[in-house]
Amino acid sequence: MSLVSKISNYIPEVTGPEKKLSFNDKLKWTGIVLLMYFVLLHIPLYGLGQNALAQFESLSTILGASFGSLISLGIGPIVTASIILQLLVGSKILNIEITSKEGRKKFNELQKVFILLFVVFEAIIYVIMGGLAPAVGALNYQFMELVLIIQLIVGGYMIVLMDGVAKKWGFGSGVSLFIAAGVSREIFIAAFSPFASPLNPDVPVGKIPYLIQALGSGDATGVLLSLVAVFATILVFVISIYGSSMKVEIPLSFGRMRGHGMRWPLKFMYTSNIPVILVAALMANIQLWGRLLENWGLPLFGTFIDGTPATGLVKWVNSPNVVRSLVLGNASGELILQAIVYTLILVFGSALFSVLWVKTANMSADAQAKQILSSGLQIPGFRRDARVLESILNRYIPSLTVMGGALVGVLAALADLLGALSRGTGILLAVMIIYQFYERIAKEHAMDMHPSLKKIMSSDD
Repeated sequence: MSLVSKISNYIPEVTGPEKKLSFNDKLKWTGIVLLMYFVLLHIPLYGLGQNALAQFESLSTILGASFGSLISLGIGPIVTASIILQLLVGSKILNIEITSKEGRKKFNELQKVFILLFVVFEAIIYVIMGGLAPAVGALNYQFMELVLIIQLIVGGYMIVLMDGVAKKWGFGSGVSLFIAAGVSREIFIAAFSPFASPLNPDVPVGKIPYLIQALGSGDATGVLLSLVAVFATILVFVISIYGSSMKVEIPLSFGRMRGHGMRWPLKFMYTSNIPVILVAALMANIQLWGRLLENWGLPLFGTFIDGTPATGLVKWVNSPNVVRSLVLGNASGELILQAIVYTLILVFGSALFSVLWVKTANMSADAQAKQILSSGLQIPGFRRDARVLESILNRYIPSLTVMGGALVGVLAALADLLGALSRGTGILLAVMIIYQFYERIAKEHAMDMHPSLKKIMSSDD
């Protein structure tokens, strides 16, 4: 037994159910996880005096976190570990054969260890580098730092366990669920909150109350900015739903039942929201780390002015609100260049992670061919051979992987640049995640109503 396996055995994890759960049971567990997430979101860290990360609250939704709460780390350790492992496996630095059972076991063990390491590491860094720290001059300052670190580790690993519960007992990824919940909450507040903005007490937080106020006072600029934010959100919503519904369907038939068959769907956004989650989380981490390093006197990633990225890498991974700048008349060539660079990072990053995800998540043509054959299906007019089926799938899957990933990146960039009700990337993620959950819930419900469909549809799980 390897060292990684030994360490992995001592790390707590969620075990799956002994038998397949019913639709109502999965719905119950998903609801429990979601409720726990919102409860933890509102539990403040004991002994917290300084919250230098509060200015990045807009980034926290992408990380499924709330800085200053028990789950300040959010999904950061999970996503960071996933990114690093994908790059290591994809570049063959780690020679792990994901397609084999032993390879997947080794990958999962390594992922468990990596996630725990990043939970501990990020908790220590957040506190030691002044992101979340006790009050200046507090008695037993070092002891209170330790208390904060322990709280962050406990909260961070609770997120990991809740993600495991959602995957094995609920309807899907807890990572996606937490992002969707956080973004939905933020959109609701940004749209309807009547309370005054902390930056401008004369203006309500919600864009719709602000729109009504601006119409009453004859503030044309306020009306225009409010309408742009609302319509940008609706536009991203519509395009995302349309893109999620696009698919290529491959006709299949049952080998032993002539005249009966089905269509095997290959979605245009083949890897769904996973690539943009990874890219968005990576960009958010760069900004957070940039701020922490600057606080420590090491501005390796750039500098900030009044909480806004001003120079270096942090500036180019930060989305400028192009529409707002155009409306206010302060757009510049540098702003346009920043928007172009930001878009290119999202597009190419999403395409790259899409390719890596297909390799590590059993979504390649080879894996899909095996799933189809194991379901008793084949392509009409072709012999029942995995190699034949794989060659046909290879006509579609690589192209869908790259184009779908790039399209997700374009939509995310478009949404960010338009200045919607939440971070554009977050809105895109929330829409795609909710649509994905809807499809999964509908499928689970159909399988419960018609048990004969289980063998056919379970290959998509």
